[in-house]
Amino acid sequence: MPADASVAAGVDDGAAGGEGQRRRGRGRPAQLSREQIVAAALELNLETLTVRELAARLGVTHGALYRWVGDRDELLDLISDVIVERILPADQPRPNQWRAWLRRLAWSMHDEFLAVPGYATRTSRPHRHNPESFGRLRAGVIGAFVTSGVSPELAEQSWYIFGVSIVSWLAAAESSLELGPAEPRFDVFLDVLLRGLPAREPATPRPVGHGGC
Repeated sequence: MPADASVAAGVDDGAAGGEGQRRRGRGRPAQLSREQIVAAALELNLETLTVRELAARLGVTHGALYRWVGDRDELLDLISDVIVERILPADQPRPNQWRAWLRRLAWSMHDEFLAVPGYATRTSRPHRHNPESFGRLRAGVIGAFVTSGVSPELAEQSWYIFGVSIVSWLAAAESSLELGPAEPRFDVFLDVLLRGLPAREPATPRPVGHGGC
């Protein structure tokens, strides 16, 4: 039986299953994999991508793909799962190496985000982020800052600065924002960012009034 036909049969029959079938939520056909779905999705425009369009790209029925992702939000969550897995270093940050760990993470964000047209821009916009995948990214970065010796509260503030700064820089690079004749350099930006982190308690209080004095 041809591969596509076996996919359709596995979906429409409903009786297929057994040891070889992965199940998550509604149950998923063994003939499709998360990697296949994400690879096909990344060949399309994420801004307009629909589950039906992706099913056509994969050569399967809409019902087959629905067993993996029920709607566009679930599809984008699946894409984020894979991208964050590619970004996170396999090792854990250690004392005296936490900046190097964050530098590797940041360059992975640079490469993976910009490899998917529109992904950095979409991530920078207010929307519901995948709580599982972005939660792992957040936990990893906070862990690196805690390893540097700051309190968990300041580590969290450092994550905000780190995450927002990098995603905003990548979104600006993706949109070709014209700020001057020179091309913005990520290595220079990242060096300045990491030298200013982790966050510390302000040495002086907020100025009173509008005069700043």
